[in-house]
Amino acid sequence: MSDVVVWDFVTAPARIPSGSARPRLRLVGPDERIGPDELGGGGELGGGGELGGGGDRANASALVASPGTMATRLTRRGRLVVTLVATVAVVTLAVLLATSVDAAAPQINYATTVSAGQTLSEVAAAQLPNLPIHEAVARIQLVNGLSSSQVQAGQLLLIPSMR
Repeated sequence: MSDVVVWDFVTAPARIPSGSARPRLRLVGPDERIGPDELGGGGELGGGGELGGGGDRANASALVASPGTMATRLTRRGRLVVTLVATVAVVTLAVLLATSVDAAAPQINYATTVSAGQTLSEVAAAQLPNLPIHEAVARIQLVNGLSSSQVQAGQLLLIPSMR
């Protein structure tokens, strides 16, 4: 699998003679080298391989691999597959790290029952007097799994400890 294929495309002339309408395709073995006269079509259309501004020599030399090595180019689909695999790997790693981080569960001091007409802010101020109101409300919401500050009379609220 160390053979290299060189395909010479002729793009410069507008009209191509019918005898040279096909690009030349030649299999190059692992011990063969391509000479400059073979790169540009043997002097038939550009004068000694100068098709496309002389860039063919650089392209062909990049395609000819030394014996024992393999030149590889990724197609658009190949780059897409590599990108998707890398993205899946990063997302998987992020999920694993996020689930492995163990946040310390809040310790519950006790529970209290909401009285009629009492708001969550009033409960927070009464039960956690050493904390600012907004932080006390946030801790009570977190411990009880509340998505809003709405509470009802008779509702049982867990009160976290202040550590």
